[in-house]
Amino acid sequence: MTIKVKLLNENAALPTRAHARDAGMDVYAPYDFTVEAGYDHLMKTGLAFEIPEGHYLQVATKSGIGTKRKLAMDIAGVIDEEYRGETGVQIWNLGKEPQHFKKGDKVAQFLCLPVSYPEIVGVDELSETSRGAHGFGSDHKA
Repeated sequence: MTIKVKLLNENAALPTRAHARDAGMDVYAPYDFTVEAGYDHLMKTGLAFEIPEGHYLQVATKSGIGTKRKLAMDIAGVIDEEYRGETGVQIWNLGKEPQHFKKGDKVAQFLCLPVSYPEIVGVDELSETSRGAHGFGSDHKA
């Protein structure tokens, strides 16, 4: 499988993996920026992708950046296989200190995941399960 990547400007860098079997591809900052405490920043990556058929890219937080710097990346970031424009990474600073990035710093990771295309059907009833509608940490036992 191949992911084709187009560099859209001279500051963009191809994603890389630190180790051959890493699930995520590291994405790098193409410019210097700061995310103030309690705020967010949309980092344009300077990258466009041709994603393999039947797959999508998911934007994810790198574990070290998330835990050490109190940052979250694109909590629901999805890049569809037919999108060919510049990708971005929404970065939220959940901490109490500004977070600075320099051009070339690892910022986030992209995961290439399979997707399915189920038919959507409206119904009047759903099948029963032992859990039912109990959610949000429910300790309901059947």
